[in-house]
Amino acid sequence: MTRETAVNTGLALLLVAFPLAAQAMGEPFYITLATRAAILALAAVGLNVALGLGGLVSFGHAAFFGLGGYAAGILSTHAFNAEPLFLGFEGTASMPWIWLVAAVLCGLVALPIGAISLRTAGVYFIMITLAFAQMIYYFAVSWPAYGGEDGLSIFVRDTFPGVNTALPLPFFLICYALLLGGLALFWLLRGSRFGAALEGARQNPVRLAAVGIAPFGIRLTAFVVSAMVTGVAGALFADLNKFVSPSMLSWQMSGELIVLIILGGKGRLFGPVAGAMLYVLIEYVLGGITERWQFFLGLVLLMVVLFARGGLLGLLAGKARHG
Repeated sequence: MTRETAVNTGLALLLVAFPLAAQAMGEPFYITLATRAAILALAAVGLNVALGLGGLVSFGHAAFFGLGGYAAGILSTHAFNAEPLFLGFEGTASMPWIWLVAAVLCGLVALPIGAISLRTAGVYFIMITLAFAQMIYYFAVSWPAYGGEDGLSIFVRDTFPGVNTALPLPFFLICYALLLGGLALFWLLRGSRFGAALEGARQNPVRLAAVGIAPFGIRLTAFVVSAMVTGVAGALFADLNKFVSPSMLSWQMSGELIVLIILGGKGRLFGPVAGAMLYVLIEYVLGGITERWQFFLGLVLLMVVLFARGGLLGLLAGKARHG
């Protein structure tokens, strides 16, 4: 077992042990904190496919996070009110169906956004993804049918077969299972031929094209897959809060996801998990002391950028190893 594998295993066990201990102590609030960390980690795993593997610094992934949230909110609201949504379809409160809709919707939206954005590079790519996300954000703000600027409440948490999702621990376990699934997908992509081609597109697209592989198609596929994973996380986040609002689509949300990856370690399998756990810990501990806790988060991020380029996993596990 490598050092990084040991650290990854420790993080996975710590994330699941914390809410189990909280359940034993009768502290459901701490289960909610762990659930929040798991969901944010899943969203960052999605972004890590594009950013960590493909070097695509997307500042618009909040669009997919928010679209996943709105998919959950709209479908469950119509199911609760028994109001037709489309061609007599009254929505659904089933989590698997909502995840499927969220993933497909985000994939369909990411396809044209990626096709346009990937014709640029560097800061232009960053700005154009931000521009698309802001367009979707302002559309949500001006959409009164689903709350507009005030957002949309989800009256009852969506259902999962055989599980009481209203209880904090079962809902955490669902989110944790999906996080493990997202990590498994990332691991498979990174170790596959597709992952090797994506790495080649990041390092030297001209050389990749010379061997007969089109970098554009590889990058676009990674962008779409990344958006779909982040969209599922957005649906879970809406269910966690029983509320979805345009804030999930804002550029600050995109920035948070990038911060999670930088804190944990860009391109590392458990980098998003480590980053999300650290982020939620800082938010909870320092947020209870001062309203300006983001200042201290900024200091931590500055230290990571200057002295720990591999993030928290770089400090704990050393040099990155793939496989």
